[in-house]
Amino acid sequence: MSDNTDDDAPSQPVDAGVPDPGERAEQAFSADSLHVDDPGELIVAVPAMVGFVPERSLLIAVLRNGPDPNGAPVIDAVARFDLYVDRDGDERPGSAAAYAEAVARICATEGSCEVLAVIVDDRALPLRPDPDRHHEGAGGYAGLIEALAHLLADQQVLLAGAWVVRSIEANEPWWSLLDTEHVGTLPDPAASMVAAAHVFHGRPIRATRSQLTDLLTPDSELTVRVAAHLEQSIAAAHDRYAAAVRAGDPDAYHRQTLERVLRQIADTDSGTNPTAREYADLAVALRDRVVRDALFGLADGEHADAAERLWLALSHATTGTDRADAATLLGFSAYIRGDGVLAGIAIQAAHDADPTHSMAILLATCLTTGMRPETVRRLAHCGHTIAADLGIDLGPGTR
Repeated sequence: MSDNTDDDAPSQPVDAGVPDPGERAEQAFSADSLHVDDPGELIVAVPAMVGFVPERSLLIAVLRNGPDPNGAPVIDAVARFDLYVDRDGDERPGSAAAYAEAVARICATEGSCEVLAVIVDDRALPLRPDPDRHHEGAGGYAGLIEALAHLLADQQVLLAGAWVVRSIEANEPWWSLLDTEHVGTLPDPAASMVAAAHVFHGRPIRATRSQLTDLLTPDSELTVRVAAHLEQSIAAAHDRYAAAVRAGDPDAYHRQTLERVLRQIADTDSGTNPTAREYADLAVALRDRVVRDALFGLADGEHADAAERLWLALSHATTGTDRADAATLLGFSAYIRGDGVLAGIAIQAAHDADPTHSMAILLATCLTTGMRPETVRRLAHCGHTIAADLGIDLGPGTR
């Protein structure tokens, strides 16, 4: 395998997390084609693939055979790991083994046996012209890559290329960790065809990962105002359910509650923001598991974008299990549309709000094992079925 790759088929970027066993991994998926013909093009495409400009990260591109048996492999997944180094630039003991284990797991899921590596770290020292001193110029990462290559080989995975760059900016130098004579400079990231395709399809590229995590930050003032209405919302929901039971049609409560949520999504689509009482009503509505599970079906349809905006807003306005419900719906929707970085952050927010939330735990497992969006999408199909059983058509799937 050369350093060049070409892709005529959909690629599947994967954003993985830090290597520590106690910290969870994140993974992202995409259906976009990735075309790269040199390491510089690969490196500047990375922000589009993971949704933000990575810093102090190890990126692993997982390869598979392309449609042309005589052509180059294609990039099927891209995994990102946080880098941890000490003051001398050496990796934390055991990091290479943790990276290798995670990469091997992803390769097993993807049916791949070949990967490329990119290290982005502003602490990396510029490459020295003397090849004998190349390892010094690697800022400690030549040793990491060497260990990673050996560990991956034990798992029948080939590390076919590895490069270092201090930052992903135009004219920034990059250098190879496997071939001391292979160096170059980055083209303009803004001119990347992969980046242009992502922006064209409405997928913003954030300047930092923290911009994504900030999206899920609760609004403390709003949560207090919403909490003040929860008792009223619970009482009203109880009265509606009791009335449905007395009428001999308990499903009428689920149906009416689902319809109320759908009307709120339609309002969101028209630009109307919920009031504090409406947020409280929504939170209580999602406590009905029939309603919540039916709403997973929206992630696969024409109202997905409006629903995502509402789940994001509701996650700002609530705490505890209510916040976990909203964040899980958001994470699922992001997952199946290809924004796995946001999916991982949303599902982590759900877990932080309620560590026992069963659906958040299930989706986190799907993410960390690299399950493909088309497999996870079955949950949306179940949502359509639940809604149909209540007499409600969520519309055709469009994703």
